[in-house]
Amino acid sequence: MLKKGTINKLFAFAVAGLVLVACKKDENHRGWQYMPDMYDGPALEAYSPTDLFSDSTSARKPVEGTIPRGFMSYTDYGADAAGYDSARMHLEMPSSIMADETTMAEAKELYTIFCSHCHGDKGAGQGVLVKNEKFLGVPSYADRDINYGTIFHVVTYGKGVMGSHASQVTPEERWKLALYVMKLKEDLTAPAEEQSSEEAEETTES
Repeated sequence: MLKKGTINKLFAFAVAGLVLVACKKDENHRGWQYMPDMYDGPALEAYSPTDLFSDSTSARKPVEGTIPRGFMSYTDYGADAAGYDSARMHLEMPSSIMADETTMAEAKELYTIFCSHCHGDKGAGQGVLVKNEKFLGVPSYADRDINYGTIFHVVTYGKGVMGSHASQVTPEERWKLALYVMKLKEDLTAPAEEQSSEEAEETTES
């Protein structure tokens, strides 16, 4: 019967032998693998048929329920007029979106990129495409009955000749656009309101 010390020596020699066998001078040789199927997955050509799946499709769909990073569900408000009206009544600006200097600067940049060519820099509906008669009938924000909810809804789904911008701007960016659009609306309507107030005061004095 082998002694315990002999058994330990044999085990050490066996381990050393495995290490030496696994190491080769060939730099492309990765050594012996305990579970090769864990290292070498089957290489699949995109969109090519395969026997690995029952439907023979190599390009797999995401797991059911998978959502993109930063995704915000908007299924409660449909793309129709009822969804627009519901957004007006119930959709509110998230508390995380603050109208501070940094946010408004980002909002202005987004507006310049995605909106000003039609709506104009001041929101009066006189963008370069309107002036060149590529699009007609773009209203001034001063004449629109809009709020944060309707702006978010229109940017998401589109309205009239305006298409959806959901693929271009994230939900957070849409809220920032809503902030800026409402600021432009206030700037457009403020002079008229001040003028009406002054006229009312003059009439009262008379």
